[in-house]
Amino acid sequence: MFAEQDLQALWLSLKLASLTTLILLLLGTPLAWWLARSRWRYRFVLEALVALPLVLPPTVLGFYLLVALGPEGPVGQLMQSLGGGPLAFTFAGLVVGSVLYSLPFVVQPLQNAFQSIGQRPMEVAATLGASPMDRFFSVALPLARPGFLTAAVLGFAHTLGEFGVVLMIGGNIPGRTQVISIAIYDHVEALEYGSAYGIAAGLLLFSFVLLLAVYGLNRRWSGAASWR
Repeated sequence: MFAEQDLQALWLSLKLASLTTLILLLLGTPLAWWLARSRWRYRFVLEALVALPLVLPPTVLGFYLLVALGPEGPVGQLMQSLGGGPLAFTFAGLVVGSVLYSLPFVVQPLQNAFQSIGQRPMEVAATLGASPMDRFFSVALPLARPGFLTAAVLGFAHTLGEFGVVLMIGGNIPGRTQVISIAIYDHVEALEYGSAYGIAAGLLLFSFVLLLAVYGLNRRWSGAASWR
């Protein structure tokens, strides 16, 4: 049986992962579309920036975010000048850090999905009189559906399991910034292996089910497309 503090951490993690995934889909879709279609010669610079969290140690990213979002940082001072408070050690700060840290896990699958569409479907739609906006919503988005599913699941799962970034930005405040990965660490540190086993097993099963759903649906959609 999970303790109340563990349930709070789980709920906070699910809320953080859901909100982060939604924000990333809204922001990442136009970015991925531009990266997939742009012919700008320096596009690779932006692609490298998007992929940076893949190779950057989480504590490094978390440290710089802590400095930026803290009371003496530029973002923290801006928030205080607007009548708010610093974002460090708050749920809002966790959202900012999670969006940056999980960015490549959403943008890259979407970019690959848009690139796999090719030019032909868009050109056919254009010859039929479809506007650029119509072509995007009526042709590109439906064809990129598997990429959206993969991006959403990877973004959600990656945010749910992150540790270093959220620990640096949010600390370990029960009910406010303590996420489930930090709760596991606390149990291990206190030698409460039974509780750590239970939470870790639940997350392992949940992550496996998510991946099964992604691969199963993508295979189903690929099979349906091949029969058309």
